[in-house]
Amino acid sequence: MNLLIVESPAKARTIEGYLGKDYKVLSSFGHVRDLSPRRLSVDVKSNYKPKYSIIAKSKPNLQKIKSSLKKAEKLYLATDYDREGEAIAWHLLAALGISKAKQKRDVARITFHEITKNAIQKSLGKAREIDMNLVDAQQARRILDRLVGYKISPFLWKKIARGLSAGRVQSVAVRLVVEREREIEKFIPKEYWEIIAELTKKDKKDTLKAKLYRIKDKKIQKLEIDSAEKAEKIKKELKEAKYKIAKISNNDRFLNPLPPYRTATLQQDAARKLKFSAKKTMFLAQKLYEGKNLASKKRVGLITYMRTDSTTLAKGAVKDARTYIEKEFGKKYLPENPQTYKTKSVNAQEAHEAIRPTSPSLTPQKIEKYLEKDEFRLYKLIWQRMIASQMEKAKISERIIDIQAKDYHFELKGRKIDFEGFLRVYNLGMTDNELPELKMGEVLDLKSLNLDQKFTQPPLRYTEASLVKELEKRGIGRPSTYAPTMSTIQARNYIKKEGGYFYPEEMGILVNDVLVEHFPEIVDYNFTAHMEGDLDEIAGGKKEWIKVVDEFYKPFAKHLKEKEETIKKEDVAHEKTDKICPECKGEIVIKMGRFGRFYACSNFPDCKFKEAIEKKERAHPHLKKSIKKAEKLLKKYPKCEKCGADMAVRTSRFGTFLGCTAYPKCRHIVSIEEESKTNCPKCGDGKIVKKFTKKGKIFWGCSRYPDCDFASWTKPESTDEYKKRGKKEQQDS
Repeated sequence: MNLLIVESPAKARTIEGYLGKDYKVLSSFGHVRDLSPRRLSVDVKSNYKPKYSIIAKSKPNLQKIKSSLKKAEKLYLATDYDREGEAIAWHLLAALGISKAKQKRDVARITFHEITKNAIQKSLGKAREIDMNLVDAQQARRILDRLVGYKISPFLWKKIARGLSAGRVQSVAVRLVVEREREIEKFIPKEYWEIIAELTKKDKKDTLKAKLYRIKDKKIQKLEIDSAEKAEKIKKELKEAKYKIAKISNNDRFLNPLPPYRTATLQQDAARKLKFSAKKTMFLAQKLYEGKNLASKKRVGLITYMRTDSTTLAKGAVKDARTYIEKEFGKKYLPENPQTYKTKSVNAQEAHEAIRPTSPSLTPQKIEKYLEKDEFRLYKLIWQRMIASQMEKAKISERIIDIQAKDYHFELKGRKIDFEGFLRVYNLGMTDNELPELKMGEVLDLKSLNLDQKFTQPPLRYTEASLVKELEKRGIGRPSTYAPTMSTIQARNYIKKEGGYFYPEEMGILVNDVLVEHFPEIVDYNFTAHMEGDLDEIAGGKKEWIKVVDEFYKPFAKHLKEKEETIKKEDVAHEKTDKICPECKGEIVIKMGRFGRFYACSNFPDCKFKEAIEKKERAHPHLKKSIKKAEKLLKKYPKCEKCGADMAVRTSRFGTFLGCTAYPKCRHIVSIEEESKTNCPKCGDGKIVKKFTKKGKIFWGCSRYPDCDFASWTKPESTDEYKKRGKKEQQDS
């Protein structure tokens, strides 16, 4: 009997179904050893020697593996094909106490990109030893992150507030969000006007909307229509003008298919198209990779390894895809030669193949009934993208009409998809927009002239998709780090996601500013990207990990010591105000606590006066609407019904509300429920209002609660629609 170890039990079940009775497959349940969470666990005086300990929850499982190992002839380590997987295999050997002599004789490392019978059997024939270069690269990353976190965090505790922490990649991500917010705050919108002419042919059948885009040989930007007066002046001239077709341009262009997914592009598309977070995308992809029970009741791995920055496809996968395309769509959809793609990401590494279905024949339609809803949606996206990547280009005819009126030129654009090619499988939202038959010199009748006032827009805030894209573009982080980075910066309350966009929290802004000012190397974009390059060179055997860590740590430790001695807490976390303490007449300052800013007396600890800062002073734009509602309600409830103190507008992660200013002595609040126009489908008397669960999740319930207990996850639409859904939900419950 041979023993084969993987990370997850689901993966173990799938592989065991392929290998038969001669193999027993067990799971390590991820890492079995790590640096202790309670200590630095890195001996900086002894070449940064890490002090690993067995993770407590892994001990029972390790005993199970040890028992099975006694009966095994050979041990196969089949952990994931990346640095993390290599390190898990290495740690597993150390935790099991297997000597180097026994490793060479009785232990083999195998890797595969997909969990299929063919891939597993091939990997058994290509067994190797553990690649210590990959292990060292992972160790270097772990030690660097531990040194940064454990050395910077106490500094932040002393100078700002307890409980704060910093990390290499996470701090850079926070910096990007903070800097984007400041760009938006500084942005001054500029007014401009668009002029749209509604034109008709002589037969009056079609109305054509053409936009003014140039005057004589000048483009619209140089017209500087920056006021209503200028727009009206041009409109006056155009009213009496003759509108004649001056030029017709017909262009054929080809649209190339997109490459198959990498980790970053999958996360970006899943966020845009499916509204999945990076964490959810990777969780679902992991399940698809590890395998699902299909019609045969045997577990089948559905996609290849999902942590990769490669767009390469295996020759066999390309051949299978081309066979499928020709059979299902015909030869005209199949290019003469296979489509190939170059990986554009900086310092691409990790797995050597793109994310793809393990077999094109496993179409989404065939396996939909065996998958959960979101698993199916993600699988469909991956399947469509890979198949489309090997299909023929799309051919599009574009028609551009230049319409002259005096010295002014208007533009009409039309488009027709002549051959859909890959768009038949992977739709980019492109549709036909054909223009009616028009001839050179043809005169059109003016139906109306419309002036449209517009303003230049600030840059958009980051979404998960755009932040991952920016990190990848700058060479910061790796496929395995994007999802945890997005989760970490939100869990630490440095960044908040509202409406799909990232906003920096006050604590995130303060921590970022301290790091930028005093530890620029930690959050420097080029430095962080350069560090990733060093890790890649360690993985390639070109650099020693101890030297890389040493080059970073020695100047960093010296700099940190200087900052600890010279920087005072009040210089960082205290902001002066013109307020006077009502208790001791001392100066009031703004301090930063773990949960935000507050007013406090500068004579602390002799005077312990403190007061919350109303959220409206620091509200993001997305909160302004709810704060206005709260201010209206404040006129109705100016005083606390329990203690008589003033009420004030407050906000929390669950929304805006009125709170007593005597908090924490008095905890009275008045909630502001977002009321819809829909009557409650259960009692008919109450209104449907927006509410929050204890974990902050939004739901909709009756305003007459607890007299009426109707509740639903569905957003309010119409009463009739709600009655249908309400009845179903009541039956289900």
